[in-house]
Amino acid sequence: MHTVNLYTTSRCQLVDITAHVQKIIQAEKVQEGLCYLFVPHTTAGITVNEHADPSVAHDVLAQLERLVPREGDYRHLEGNADAHVKASLMGCSLTLLVSGGRLVLGTWQGVFFCEFDGPRQRKVLVKVVPA
Repeated sequence: MHTVNLYTTSRCQLVDITAHVQKIIQAEKVQEGLCYLFVPHTTAGITVNEHADPSVAHDVLAQLERLVPREGDYRHLEGNADAHVKASLMGCSLTLLVSGGRLVLGTWQGVFFCEFDGPRQRKVLVKVVPA
């Protein structure tokens, strides 16, 4: 298993980790298989979305803020209740295909770590399994 270590710089942000994951796949020399990604944090998530246009990440974060505002009628009073909800909406894991030694992604797709309670030091666990 490998770890992608991240240092987020703002409270909410999407960090493109596609290149980090691809380097792990190349280091493992897996040509065909699966890549498992897991975020071991309750206020962060992971997703696949467009990485060619940075305004997409901005729009995703803006709409999540609209749906789950930072200030709300929350019982969890640590000041990050919204981050827990947003992380649950995004999910904490992904399973992606590996073919030809590369992640199988659409033309515009990338893998994003989703920070909802930063800035913080974070990690994504990555396991590549040959088929």
